[in-house]
Amino acid sequence: MINVTIWNEFVHEKIHDEVREVYPDGLHRALADGLGGEGFAIRTATLDQPEHGLSDEVLNSTDVLIWWGHMAHDRVSDEVSQKVAQRVLNGMGLIVLHSGHFSKPFKALMGTSCDLKWRVADEQEIVWCVNPSHPIADGIEGKIVLEKEEMYGEFFDIPVPDELVFVSNFQGGEVFRSGCTFRRGEGKIFYFRPGHETYPTYYKPEILRVISNAVKWAYPARSFKPQFGKSEPVRPFGGVLV
Repeated sequence: MINVTIWNEFVHEKIHDEVREVYPDGLHRALADGLGGEGFAIRTATLDQPEHGLSDEVLNSTDVLIWWGHMAHDRVSDEVSQKVAQRVLNGMGLIVLHSGHFSKPFKALMGTSCDLKWRVADEQEIVWCVNPSHPIADGIEGKIVLEKEEMYGEFFDIPVPDELVFVSNFQGGEVFRSGCTFRRGEGKIFYFRPGHETYPTYYKPEILRVISNAVKWAYPARSFKPQFGKSEPVRPFGGVLV
């Protein structure tokens, strides 16, 4: 059983009618419902909860954290952000969705501005799979077509991804690295671009399939913990090397 926590700032849905119409119970609820048949143990957390719903108890029992944020990145406490980043370094998986590229934990783990170009103009997005043998691409046949989405364009100021799984192109001509993996410490990170709050992207089966695959990929490997610091020799010194 993979323990998944879905974090959503849950601000747009409370103040913008056009978002509430698409996600009446919040993006986190739509994601939880959409992933509910995958056999995950799912809980949700939001910005307005104590410790943003990410107490030590929650984080320490989370195998994979899914993060969606947009207009309230600055309201996430530095303390909680640092704890999230540290948990990733200690092995927790992290799936960062759409505008979560500007979240404090993701920026801390990337070490860059994570800035990009954007435009909201009801454009078609085609998400092309460029790494079909990757586990995150399992079940995706070539491409995912989204009739309306927000445009994100290059240059995307992130480190060179460990693996590039998806690339998007947009009606206006831009392209974007929309599915990127990273490893930080013992943890695995997947950034996935689609998911603007005014479009029903998170109801689309192919999008949910990618996120589900990413959760399984990011599930922490149960291996030995690396040892650091002063170390004793593994065999006795038997002479002088020449």
